[in-house]
Amino acid sequence: MPRSVTHFYTLITLLVAVSLIGCASVPARTTGNDPFQGMNRRVYRFNESIDRNALKPMATAYQHVTPNWMRTGVHNFFTHLGIPWTITNELLQGKPQLMAQDTCRFVLNTVVGIGGFIDVAGKLELDSHDEDFGQTLAVWGVPSGPFLILPLLGPSSLRDAAGLAPDYLARPTQQISLPWQTSTAINMLNLVQTREALLSVDDALKGVFDPYGVVRDVWLQRREYLIYDGNPPITEIKEENDSF
Repeated sequence: MPRSVTHFYTLITLLVAVSLIGCASVPARTTGNDPFQGMNRRVYRFNESIDRNALKPMATAYQHVTPNWMRTGVHNFFTHLGIPWTITNELLQGKPQLMAQDTCRFVLNTVVGIGGFIDVAGKLELDSHDEDFGQTLAVWGVPSGPFLILPLLGPSSLRDAAGLAPDYLARPTQQISLPWQTSTAINMLNLVQTREALLSVDDALKGVFDPYGVVRDVWLQRREYLIYDGNPPITEIKEENDSF
């Protein structure tokens, strides 16, 4: 995508943010409503097949051949690349304290942490945060809509799916002109290292009667945790889930 188009999309996003921010006093809840469960389960099985036959073997091989210190550095690097977009979303959500903290993290890890490979800020107890455009939409009060399993992308909601386009365009590989081979290699490495970090939780789904239901419920709780910055209204979540 040409950079001019990307810049135009970013401008439109910011203008929408300025017009909408402050419209909601509390974030919109992420419901467990699953009217497309039949289709979601088919997509889940498709994704699981792709993971079992391609992505998981690559992640396992990456874990076996790459030293732990290098894997940690790669993980830190990709986390570091996402901080500017996190800061942008914190600005759009009206979270100046988190925005200032993540700005300090980014500057410190860029300068002292060798471009983010070493998490110097973490050693100084500057916690990291994860904010995306789907969370921003939730803070603005946009309803979550039904639960979805997206092909290759996994669990989501209608609201979070709408936030994927800004999230994608905000990637550094989209903002910097790179040969497609380089961009593809970087994105693939990010995908593999992300999957490698999840290998330790695979055993949790073994022997589970309904893995799809577990994935849906865990994703829902994790999403609420992120939207509410670690303090979701637990009682209300239980009441909503009990209704389905």
